Amino acid sequence: MQTNVDTRTIDARIMELTEQWMHDRDEDMVTPSLEPTLGVMFNEGLNANQGGKRLRALLSLAAFDAYGQGGLDDDSHMLDLACAIEIYQTSALIHDDIIDDSLLRRGKPTAHIVLQQATRSSSDGKGLALMLGNMLATASTDIAATALANPTMQHPKANLHTFLDMQRAVEIGQGLDLGAESISLKEPSELVEASLNVFAWKTASYTTIAPLELGLCASGMAPDRAKQNARAIGVPLGTAFQLADDLLDVVGTTGSTGKPIGGDVRKGKRTVLLADALVAANKKDADTLIHIYESHSRSDEDVRTALNLLVTTGSVQTSRQRIAQLWEQTQAAINEAELAPNSKATLKDICAQFIPQAFLQVGSF
Repeated sequence: MQTNVDTRTIDARIMELTEQWMHDRDEDMVTPSLEPTLGVMFNEGLNANQGGKRLRALLSLAAFDAYGQGGLDDDSHMLDLACAIEIYQTSALIHDDIIDDSLLRRGKPTAHIVLQQATRSSSDGKGLALMLGNMLATASTDIAATALANPTMQHPKANLHTFLDMQRAVEIGQGLDLGAESISLKEPSELVEASLNVFAWKTASYTTIAPLELGLCASGMAPDRAKQNARAIGVPLGTAFQLADDLLDVVGTTGSTGKPIGGDVRKGKRTVLLADALVAANKKDADTLIHIYESHSRSDEDVRTALNLLVTTGSVQTSRQRIAQLWEQTQAAINEAELAPNSKATLKDICAQFIPQAFLQVGSF
């Protein structure tokens, strides 16, 4: 059984659902002089929703297909639920980019940068982006609730709770992520533990766990079993995904990631890569890294020095090994899941797309 929904279908439906929701309002309540501001917000909402690999939607559809009957239609209610996850991701990325003051996302200026330029005001642009993120999160919930209300969708109440719990987990994870920034760099083992915990809350929760749980449960798997299977597969996969994303910030290119390389270093962000480097580094190199990361700002030379040390200390290789081990755990969990045997290979193929192929094989980089 294999879904016939591809990324182009997902893209088109996301744009359709977003546009419908944003324009489903009482026009008479908006003062004409303020209409252009609302229009700029709405246009950026559509723009921000464009692009991306749609892995969350594909994973949810694959999970639905793996336990259900397959043969999804282009107008399937499961397709709308999968699209709701992607729209929620956009809302979370907008908020994340405001917090990190990021300039690029998916190779384009971030929402708050676009809105700052449109309003010619830094504070107004960030404020509109914050509201836009909230609007898209609300839209995603409404779209999910509408999809789940269809009689063909199983366990609607449990799935709506899962969708809301996904959002709660991301909110907690973002708080934990900010809290991790205060951890002393002289305690790298504590930083590793804290960072991996953040990955589970902030990233895996809506990247892998919820998409799997929603797909399995909507197709008829009992809610408690869907949660158990989703966590067994999704926690290691989501953690590997975030580790790979952090690793690409060191060894990738802007063309492949859509973000400036070395962005985490420039922001002084505490990562597992940094913690592993501090554990393995000699005192001189460790002191250099600590000085760079604890400085008020980092120059281009600082970024180059830090990136080089992340490689020469073996941190990059350690991260590759973590990713490969987590991928093995993911595959084992799929093998043990209560799914049709002929659907497991397809699910593995979708899961493998979350991690660059080069990172799945341990060896010299």
